Amino acid sequence: MDERELKRRAHDVDVTVWVGKSGLEAVVDELNDQLAERNLVKVKFLRAARAGATTEEQAATLAEEVNADLIETRGHTAVLHR
Repeated sequence: MDERELKRRAHDVDVTVWVGKSGLEAVVDELNDQLAERNLVKVKFLRAARAGATTEEQAATLAEEVNADLIETRGHTAVLHR
């Protein structure tokens, strides 16, 4: 599936993972589980999680942690695919 198709499919996907003040490490296991169930997951980065880093930087780091592809970021939301 190409990136354009993944972006189209992501439009209808709800956010199911929220990164808060506990940081990225707190959501890695949950995100791994969700990516195993469905290969497209939306992640929302709350203000407390951003702490000086951009959403793009945090999303790229999280994608590396869970061995997934970062499809896109929009606002404070990222779409990951495995």
